[in-house]
Amino acid sequence: MANGGPVEHGYPHLRTVRESVTALYRRLSYDTVRTFSASVAPADVAFADVDDLHLGAQRVAREMVAHYRLPDARLIVGFREMTHAANVELTAGPEYFVELNDRFRDHRRDIGAALAHEVAHVYLHRLGLSFPSTRENEILTDTAAAYLGAGWLLLDAFREDRDSSQKLGYLTPEEFGYVLAKRALLFGEDPSVWFTSPQAYTAYREGLALARRDAEQPPLRAAGWAGRRRYARDRRHAQGDAEAPEAGRETVYRFSADDHGPLRVSFPCPTCHQRIRVPVAGRVRARCGLCRSVLECDT
Repeated sequence: MANGGPVEHGYPHLRTVRESVTALYRRLSYDTVRTFSASVAPADVAFADVDDLHLGAQRVAREMVAHYRLPDARLIVGFREMTHAANVELTAGPEYFVELNDRFRDHRRDIGAALAHEVAHVYLHRLGLSFPSTRENEILTDTAAAYLGAGWLLLDAFREDRDSSQKLGYLTPEEFGYVLAKRALLFGEDPSVWFTSPQAYTAYREGLALARRDAEQPPLRAAGWAGRRRYARDRRHAQGDAEAPEAGRETVYRFSADDHGPLRVSFPCPTCHQRIRVPVAGRVRARCGLCRSVLECDT
């Protein structure tokens, strides 16, 4: 939790974020991801200053448990002085003890954001889904919360001005915006209408622009002219008819060929980021086996 200190911006964890989205689809399946088409409603986690602190926190915790489809889980929420925003004790269940930073006693509207992350920990723990390092696992948890409909609260808790700042979670605001935009493009929703933080809206718009660019990379037919031109040159090089591309230039696509087989190109699915491999044969329609996206390609 950044509290008054500098807030990191940009996309330093983008690779892990994309790997997290792929991991969610692999562990949950397309059908299960689709069951999270409805985000947590603002009214369900609203917390007024006149509400009882502990009863209100338990009510919001129950809403999060219901959202993540954990009917037999019971959260016991307490408050204490601590460095981090919150902490959950991951046990076999069904009871889980969640500690929230004492700061939330006076910032009750952000309790839902903190619980969105902690209940996502419980959900992933029950799934047996985790990454090797602690930091990667926290990024996975933030990504899961945002992609499955609760993490818009984490971005909305981001506030920054000349004199103070607050941010919850391990993703940057723009990375939260990116994951929320990937979800919005999938389900056709607009989470920005729920934001109370102007900075959250700005971060979401930046993330949305990057998410849209994922679907505009060659060999997808929606790629722009410049990208198509670079792709054509790289394809000629792969076929042995052109010089090598400039040193150090990275592309999302890779060419390969089996022994005496046709040239193929692989690229990440713009929805789930699993790599797809298709023949270099002009216009091709590809279907992602993981998220079932149908992609129009010009290879």
